[in-house]
Amino acid sequence: MGSFAGHVLPGGMLLFLGLWWGIKFSMFQLTQKNKNRKWQLISRSNQRRLEIFEGFILIVFASVGVVSMQIAGAKVPLYDNTENHWSDMMNLQHCTIFMFFELAGAMTLLVHTTEAVPLALDRLVLGLAFLNKGLLISYHIHGQMMVDVTVHQLLVYIIYVDALILFLEVFHRGNITLELMRSTVSIVQGSWYWQIGFVLCPQGPQWDLSNHSNMMFVVMFFSWHLMFALLFTGLVYCTVSCVHPNKHQWTSPMEMGLLEKIPKSEDEG
Repeated sequence: MGSFAGHVLPGGMLLFLGLWWGIKFSMFQLTQKNKNRKWQLISRSNQRRLEIFEGFILIVFASVGVVSMQIAGAKVPLYDNTENHWSDMMNLQHCTIFMFFELAGAMTLLVHTTEAVPLALDRLVLGLAFLNKGLLISYHIHGQMMVDVTVHQLLVYIIYVDALILFLEVFHRGNITLELMRSTVSIVQGSWYWQIGFVLCPQGPQWDLSNHSNMMFVVMFFSWHLMFALLFTGLVYCTVSCVHPNKHQWTSPMEMGLLEKIPKSEDEG
């Protein structure tokens, strides 16, 4: 991933997943709140189909990542006997990251297509995939320049938050707050991948990676990414709420007062 395209690919995948989770969990929440089955936005069977589709998408995305890492120049043999060290470790670590997400996708398919696997395992394995990702990326920054270290540290922090949210979902499945937080954090993670590409592999003038002001700017810019992701997730939830066919009858307090008075006036008559 030492190129601009190498950061755009995983970033685009995570942006898609973050948007997908925001829409999906909003629909699930509004469906659960609407007790009238006739007007439910999405049925139970369709919810299960969406989970299966998500598992399939995870496998496809991760497989594309593994193949792209191999095309990018994975070397064989892996061990350089002349220099006495492992070769091409960056590509190998990224392949490992993608393979964990393939495992998470496969577990999602098993959970939602069979009854033999505990339901919480899809969240648990996906959380482990993010935890493994954060662990591997945290060792990419050894010996790098100050701005390079900072942008990757911020990425690792947000990856660990994603993993923590998924571990909490193992015990609190269906909690809309945790689910929308996962959507938000994944969007931040995806957009920050793109930002790293612009900082480390710019198409125009190069950044001074040893400048302290540049380091302060990228930290501030990260907070902007978080703010816009929060606003975007809120907009997604509001949009889904607006298109949701809510057929609940709502009666204003003034109408309730009139309804309470009508039987009384009739009795007096």
